[in-house]
Formats: sequence, C-alpha cells, structure tokens
Amino acid sequence: MSRDRGGVEGRPLSRRTFIRAAGVAGAGFVLYAYAPGGATRAVAAIPGGTLDPLAVPKFVTPMLVPPVMPRAGTIRRKGGKPVDYYEISVRQLSQQILPVGLPATTVWGYGAVQSASRRGLRVHHAPSLTIEARWKRPVRVKWVNDLVDRSGNYLPHLLPVDPTLHWANPPGGDDGRDSRPTFAATPDAYTGPVPLVTHVHGAVGVGDESDGYAEAWFLPAARNVPPGYATEGTWHSFFRGKASSALGLEWGPGFVTFEYPNDQRASTLWYHDHTLGMTRLNVYAGPAGFFLVRGGPQGDRAIRDSRSGEMAVLPGPAPKEGDTFPSRKTYFELPIVIQDRAFNEDGSLFYPNSREFFDGATAQNPGFVPATDLSPIWNPEFFGNAIMVNGNTWPFQVVQQRRYRLRLLNGCQARFLVLDFSRIPGAQVWAIGNEGGFLAAPVDLTATNGSRLLMAPAERADLVVDFTNVPEGSYVLGNEGPDEPFGGGEPGSDFEGADPRTTGQVLQFRVVAPVSPDPSTPPQFLVLPPPPSLPARTRTRRLALIEMMSSAWDGPAEAMLGELDADGHPVHRMWMDEVTENPSVGDTEVWEVYNFTADAHPIHIHETTFQVADRQALVTNEDGEAEAPARLAGEPRPPEGWETGYKDTVIAYPGEVTRVRARFTRAGQYTWHCHIVEHEDNEMMRPYRIGPAQAGQPSG
Repeated sequence: MSRDRGGVEGRPLSRRTFIRAAGVAGAGFVLYAYAPGGATRAVAAIPGGTLDPLAVPKFVTPMLVPPVMPRAGTIRRKGGKPVDYYEISVRQLSQQILPVGLPATTVWGYGAVQSASRRGLRVHHAPSLTIEARWKRPVRVKWVNDLVDRSGNYLPHLLPVDPTLHWANPPGGDDGRDSRPTFAATPDAYTGPVPLVTHVHGAVGVGDESDGYAEAWFLPAARNVPPGYATEGTWHSFFRGKASSALGLEWGPGFVTFEYPNDQRASTLWYHDHTLGMTRLNVYAGPAGFFLVRGGPQGDRAIRDSRSGEMAVLPGPAPKEGDTFPSRKTYFELPIVIQDRAFNEDGSLFYPNSREFFDGATAQNPGFVPATDLSPIWNPEFFGNAIMVNGNTWPFQVVQQRRYRLRLLNGCQARFLVLDFSRIPGAQVWAIGNEGGFLAAPVDLTATNGSRLLMAPAERADLVVDFTNVPEGSYVLGNEGPDEPFGGGEPGSDFEGADPRTTGQVLQFRVVAPVSPDPSTPPQFLVLPPPPSLPARTRTRRLALIEMMSSAWDGPAEAMLGELDADGHPVHRMWMDEVTENPSVGDTEVWEVYNFTADAHPIHIHETTFQVADRQALVTNEDGEAEAPARLAGEPRPPEGWETGYKDTVIAYPGEVTRVRARFTRAGQYTWHCHIVEHEDNEMMRPYRIGPAQAGQPSG
C-alpha cells in the first residue's frame, strides 16, 4: 500500500500482503481445495460472521429476476412532455436471502409506496425493482426515508456506524453536521436515526439538486429524533429551494423529490444510497436497484444486422411493469447484480464492528481516535465470504439452448470480479455494452479473453451469452477475482483467485432444450450505433490517488484524492477542502488519474460519461508503486475492447496513469470518487463543480 510522499513516516505496505496475512490469521486454519486441472492449493477461509459459508447449500434457490417498479402516475406538464412519476421508500424488512431452512435476514430495500395500476407491485426488496425509463422522457421520484418502526420511531442502523469519520454526523447539529467530529475518548458506534440520499449512478445531465449529493442527506420523519440533531445535510436546504424554483418539486420531512431527464444514451444505470461517510453501510444493508434507459437514436432499435442491413433483434423479452413477483414468465433479458456478503448463524448480516477485523489494531495497541489517527470501526476494505445474486446466495437460473442478454452489475463493496464463463462448455460470450451504452462494436470475449470478464465495483456489462451449443446439464459461472484487493494481472500468476468452494462460484446455469426458435441476431452480425464523438479538448487535469499510512500503526489510516503539483508530486485533498476541479459548462477535459497506491481503484465521475483514452505505465519502486515525482514509462496502451464507447466508472491501475475524456454540460456541484465504498467513505471522494459557484450555495 502506498503512502503520501509528502512526509508521512513509515514503510509502504502492500495491501494484498496485509490482507492475506490478516485473513489467514482470522481463519485460524488452512484448508486445501482443488484448483483447475486437479492440482491442490492452500485456501484460507475468508473471515466473516458466525455462519460458515461452506454450510450454506448452493444452487437450491431459483434466481429472482428483478421485476419492474410500478409508476405512481404520469405528470402532464402544460405544453411540455409527460413525466413518469414514482413514489419509492426505503424500509426495513425480513428477506429470505439464505436458502429456505436457514433463517431470514433483516435488510433494507427500496419499494413502491404508490402504484397507478392495481397490478403494480408495492414490494420492498433488496436489491429492489427496476426503474424502466424511456429516452428523453423524464422520471420524477419522491424518495422517502421510511426507516421507522410501526410506532413512528426511528430504526437504528443494522450495522456499526463509525462516528469518527468525516460523515453526515446528525448529532453534531446544524453547526457540526457533515464534519469529522473531535472526541475526548474513543466513542461507541452511532445508534441514532439513519440519514439517506439516493444517487442514480450514471445519470447524465441531471441537476445537482437531484444527483444525490453526499451532503444533501435527510433523516426519516421519526417521532423521536433527539433534540439538537441535524435532520438534513448542509446542502439540503439550498437544493430544496433550487428544486422548487426550477422544477416545482416538493420536499418535506423525510422525503425529497428528484427528476432525471434521461436524455443520455440508452444504458444500464443503477440507484443506491450516497450519504457522506455511510455509503458502505447503507448499500451493504440492501437498498439498490437497476435503472434502465431505453430507446432513442442509440437504443436497441438502432442496431442493425450486417447480413441484411435491417434492424437487428436482441434477446428478449425483459420484465415489464405489471408482471407478478416472482414472475412465471420466461425472460431472455436478465438483469443480474452480484454482491458479496457475510452472515451470522441467526441469518443477520455480518459487517465488522472493529478495525481489529482488518489488521488486528485494537484499542490497546495502538489505540484509536483520539489517541491515534485510526478510526475504531472503519475497515479499509471488506470482502464477504458469500456471493449473493439478485438477493439470494448462490442461486440457479434455468436457461434454454439459445441466446440471452445479461445486464451485469458488480455491486460488491471492494471485490473485483473476474467472471469466468469458460466453465460452461460451448458457451459463446460477447460484450455489447457497458455503463454508458453500446460499445463501438461487439467484442467476442470467448475469442479474445477466454470467456472471462473483469468487472470492478460499480461497473456494468451488457453481454450476449449464447447457450445454443452448451450440452444440457448444470454449469457454474465462476469468479477468478481475488478475495483481497486487486492490483491487476492474471489469476493464478499475478494473484490467487477466489476460494473455489465459496466466492469462486457465482451462479449455476441449468441448461435445457429450447422450447421455440431463437429470433435474436447472432452477436457477430450486430452493427452497434457508433458512439458520438467529443469536441476538442479544452484542458488536461493531472489527478492523484493516494492512500495514507497511519502514523501510529503499520496500516492505512485513510484513502485520498488529490492532484499533481507542477513538479509531479501528489498533493492530497480532503473532502472539506475547496473545490479544485472546476470545468466550465461545455468544456471537454482530459482527466489523467495517477495511481500512487498498490491497488486498482474504480473511479466514478458523477453527472457525465467519458471515453477511456489510454493508460500508460509510470516509473515504480520495488513494491510496484509509482515514484514521486511521477514519470512516464513506455508507450500508452489503448482501452480494452469492452471499455470502448462511454463509461462512468473506470479502473485506475497501480503504477499507471489512466486518461479519460469527458464533456461537462450541466452547471452545478457534483462529486468524483473511488467506488470501493470503504474508500469513498473515508476521504477518497471530492466535490467538483461545473461552472461558477451558485448564488447562495453553502461554502465549499
């Protein structure tokens, strides 16, 4: 792991070495498992809760296909376009995540409060129902924080909240909210009302008042919020006024109303919480869901069949509004979110309640805040020892011998996935899209990548998987990504892949004979709509990824973003520092992201999508970390085939500079950050502003 080169003492430590040592120590024993080819290799059980993942039956639960979120109605603007209106709340519920026979799990989930149709599903679930949006047809959502009990009293968090981070901090009141508090003694976990604010990840052209800014959180309208608590974030009041004057949107106690224009390319988005210093916990508790934009000149109907020039046909149908829950229909377009979790024997979610889980740091050695710079609960990363797909551990999906469209999301906390379809004999895998819509051309992952696909946290992939030539039978979609931080390279040579008994397995496909002809176009004949070009570059920014070693302990204290000075040295910035990235409206900028750490980071920029330009090696030390001042080495290499088109999240590898091109079109206050959620919750997130500061906005 790298440290700031500005003078923090202590030797750099490889995070991978650190996690491996901590994981083996936590497991207490070493097992052996069979690797591909029959060789045995040592496997250390991934530490977690009291439920042994090996005791969880696999492939006994059918995979749930997320149904479509029902609309509460349609708003007809006078002289304007119709707006799809939703009322969606976050509630606490009991859900059968583990197989039947094991206890249910208490989670949080989004769900519809109102439905305009009698067939609309007013169901809360984790992950939630899919919002189906149409190109250039706005979606308006009343987001309700309903984390209260039947008496209207607030529900505390399901997981341990570290109050020593720079976080929402409701107990700080209006003067101390959105701050890093000071303490006379190490505090206990926060157990008060839970702040929420929803971000639609990948939404382009959305106003900052509707983007889910991390300091625009709000508490539930509970009866028993303690006196003196802040009930909303620093930016909430400013955005409330802006939403009212610009769009006539109503906000009130326990709810906000956001609007999304959907004038971007047809693409796979998702929505999740984005509260300052609490994203890792709120998302882990369950609330997340797909948000699909369909149609337009870059949508499905714009794809052509190269053999005829006519419109091509992608595998379908997908779920539709009004389908039952669970549905009895057969779908050939499947939204799939992959997440890692850990559980206790009573079915409850496990998430560490002490920094000791990560690296052995305790209150006695070396001590926590305020005695040292180590927060007592925050863990630099978390890797669950169970894989959950669409809300169930290790489910199965029946597929016919034909083509399917899989819309995949890596919804893990810190885990990079290397999805391995090669274990399915005869399967052909093609990538046709990512976060920002369709690729420039289909990519034959079977031919170029051995039917494997790397996905960082928050990345999406739009795949066509052809099961036509797969023999009938049951096959497992594997994962060769590591059970520890990812630094690039190949599984088996550069890093040890996931535990083949647990996290190395994702989903079972049960292949059966087709019941009807497949009308879809073979992916090799798909002519995808060309991605629009960007205007000429206005400016280049040199940015930095930095991780800070503790001054009291051989481990990380926090992760940070920053920029390079004129001499190429990284300068770290805190969340609270003034905005340093401030493109003008309409500018096209190249952001060069220099990674001075030992790990890969998925970097997400709100409000825009971007093109990956290239990556280039930097001069590194013996630990593989970039030297300061930064110096280029070798020639740039182009993006991977599945990174063409437009993206909103990009992998920045250690010892490299990653360059992206983006155009900034909507004035306002947004953020950019690492999407390893433990990182973004402890300083690896920065505000950025498009255009000038707004009259009346909060400072910062």
